[in-house]
Amino acid sequence: MKVVTINEQEFKNILQRLNSPKPILDIYKELYEVYSLVSSGIEEVLNKADFRDFNFVNPLIVILYIVNEFSFYVYSHKIKVEDYSNIFQDENFVSFISSICCDKYLTNEQLNVKSKAFLNKFNPKISTINLYLNFCLTILNRDNIKLNKYDNLVKDLLKNSLNLSQCIINLLISGFDVEAFSTWRTLHENECLLIVLTTYGKDVFDAYFKHIEYALAFRHQINDENRIDELFQEIKAQIKEKGLRSCNMKKFIEYGYLFAIKDKEFNVDYKLNFRDGVETLANLKRYSKIYELASEIAHSSPFLIYSNREYYSTLANLNLYDTFFRIENIFAKLYTRVGSKNEIAYYSNLRKVYLSELMALYGEMNQTFVSKFKVKKE
Repeated sequence: MKVVTINEQEFKNILQRLNSPKPILDIYKELYEVYSLVSSGIEEVLNKADFRDFNFVNPLIVILYIVNEFSFYVYSHKIKVEDYSNIFQDENFVSFISSICCDKYLTNEQLNVKSKAFLNKFNPKISTINLYLNFCLTILNRDNIKLNKYDNLVKDLLKNSLNLSQCIINLLISGFDVEAFSTWRTLHENECLLIVLTTYGKDVFDAYFKHIEYALAFRHQINDENRIDELFQEIKAQIKEKGLRSCNMKKFIEYGYLFAIKDKEFNVDYKLNFRDGVETLANLKRYSKIYELASEIAHSSPFLIYSNREYYSTLANLNLYDTFFRIENIFAKLYTRVGSKNEIAYYSNLRKVYLSELMALYGEMNQTFVSKFKVKKE
C-alpha cells in the first residue's frame, strides 16, 4: 500500500485552518519532517501481512496526532516557546515523537476495536432526533435572550437534558447499548425535575434554589465557612420543623424542596426520594420499573455484561424518544415565549416537519420492539 502524503505547503495550510497557535505555525517545517517520518512508518507497517484490511490514511488525523503529541511534550517538559525549534535538532526526539504518533495512529485509527452497533449516525432514527437536538441546543446556547432566574434554570436544565440525549445517541452509534440505557436513567431524573419545577411554579423554584445552596454547603463547595455554618443551622431547623430525623439530612437536602408544593402532603402524596417523590409528582411513576432496571445496570449488575444488546439498544432509543417528546414540549413553551418572532416562525415550521417524523419513527420502533421481544416497553 502506498500512503498518499501532502506537501509542505499543504501541511502549513492545514495547520492554519486548524487555528494552530503562532508557536506551532512557526515550526511547521520541523513538524512536516515528523509528518513525513510518521507517514513512512505507517506505510511500512500497513504493507505487512497483518494489516491487509486497512482504512484510508487521513493526513488530517495524522497531523492532529503530531500537533497534540508535540504540544503535550513541550508542556510536560516545560520547554520554552523560543526553544521549540531547537529540540528538533535532537534526532532521538524526532524519532521518539514520530514513533509514538505512528503507533497511536495505527492502533487507534486502523485497528480501533469497536463494538457492533445496531444503528449508525445516518439512520433516520438517529439523524432526525440529532437534527432536532442540535437545533434546540443552538438556540439555548445563545446569549441574546434575556431570562429571569426561573427561566434561566429551565434553560440550563434543558441544555443538560439535551446534552445527555446526545450522549445516549453517541453511545448507541458506538455500540454501547447497555451503557446508553443506563445513561437514560440520569436523563429521566433530569426530565422529572424539569416537569416538577415547571408544573408547580415559583414556590418550588425558590425552594430548589435554596436547596442548591444547601447541597453546596453540605459538600463544602462554599468558600465562606461562616456561611456554611449558617446554612447548616438553617438545615437543622428545617429538619426539626418538618418532623424529620437528623439521619434524614441528606434526603432533605436533595429532595426537601418538594415541601414547597402546597397541595401535596408529605408521606401521603410523596416521600423524600426520587421514585416516590420527584418521579411520582412528575406523573411518570409508570417508568419506575424501567428506571429500576437502568439503575441495576448503572450499579454494575450482571446485566451490564450478559445482556441482549439489541433489546437494550431499542429500549434505550425508545426511552430517549419518550423523554425527548416531553422535554421538547417544555422547550417549546419557553422558546415561543422568549424567542424572536422570526425565529419562532422558523421553529414552528421545523416542528411541523420533524416532530411528526419522530413520532412516526417512534411508533415503528415500538411496534418492532413489542413484536420482536414479546414485551411492552412500559
